[in-house]
Amino acid sequence: MDKKVRYGIIGIGKMGHTHAVKLLKGLDKNGTLTAVCDIDPARIMWAKERLPGVKIFEDYKELLACAEVDAAVVATPHYLHPGIAKKALCAGKHVLIEKPAGVYTKAVRELNEVAAAHPEQIFGIMYNQRTNPLYRQAKEWIDGGALGEIKRINWIITNWYRPQAYYDQGGWRGTWEGEGGGVLINQCPHQIDLFQWLGGMPTTVRGYAKTAVKRNISVENDVTFYTEYANGASGVFVTSTHDFPGTNRLEISGDGGRIVIEQNLLSEKLTFNKLKIFESEFNKDNKKFMPLISQRKIRLRSTMLQNAVRLGIVGQHMNIFRNFSRAVLFGEPLIAPGADGIRGLTLSNAVHLSSWLGEAVTLPLDEELYIEELNKRVEEERNSSLDKK
Repeated sequence: MDKKVRYGIIGIGKMGHTHAVKLLKGLDKNGTLTAVCDIDPARIMWAKERLPGVKIFEDYKELLACAEVDAAVVATPHYLHPGIAKKALCAGKHVLIEKPAGVYTKAVRELNEVAAAHPEQIFGIMYNQRTNPLYRQAKEWIDGGALGEIKRINWIITNWYRPQAYYDQGGWRGTWEGEGGGVLINQCPHQIDLFQWLGGMPTTVRGYAKTAVKRNISVENDVTFYTEYANGASGVFVTSTHDFPGTNRLEISGDGGRIVIEQNLLSEKLTFNKLKIFESEFNKDNKKFMPLISQRKIRLRSTMLQNAVRLGIVGQHMNIFRNFSRAVLFGEPLIAPGADGIRGLTLSNAVHLSSWLGEAVTLPLDEELYIEELNKRVEEERNSSLDKK
């Protein structure tokens, strides 16, 4: 292998072409773009005009056979992620897949099994929000025990505003057949991943996923779900694509205090109300009727300039590429291992299934039942489209 990881991108639509341009600009000093692939003639033409010196393929299998590609980036529609990633691993390539890892957990579980059979190859997922310094600091405090046992995790993430014009861009958007879901599978995979990355996987999920709220679509765009955990903790997650202005506030309460992360477009802050003694210890000896527990407040904030660099000029996605390249070349641990993709997807699948059945769902998920219920909605969607013709 050369000193740089040679990337081939499969799918150069919205995210794929962004990755291609940034790799070609050299924003990852340990990586370079050598090939791209797409089936859309317009995108092929774009690649020929904008990606000088890069090999261009119309069949991803040809890209996977290319000796000048060390790592395949899978940036195709959601349903195709697991199948292409499996073929890439079997072709001897390192693999970095876009989120979500797939539409349903059975396919992703099979992908993880193939990846486990090829331990010599690096397998990662584009969970770029894990590079955010505020979430990473929260993770460090939680894993290090500073927050103590988690009692509650709540996230309101309703700043995904999408007008009807967004859904009207292409026939696959806002459909069960094209995307496999709405806000849970398209906009929120990053936050659902962080929800479990920070708070752990629940034992029970009760979901309420409302379909086509104020929009002409067939998938969910207004969701609330409730989670319960083995230690008795609970969680609530609220998201939508029709609220404006929206909110992005994560709150995690534990025996040692409370962490709050709030975000706006170019502003974000973290506040840790750190108790000087864990609440459980304080409660043992306290005799006061309505006491206050001593605490100190730790505040962290990202500046507008820092956010502009992280989100735009360089971008969080490039931080994942840089980490992935170092993992391939130098053995650096991955920020987002590909095998982790099944966890957030398990949550979103559980929310869908719970809402469809009208009852709580216990994990592990009934994968066959989920596929059966998903296929019902795909079929209903097809019939509805035929009726409109």
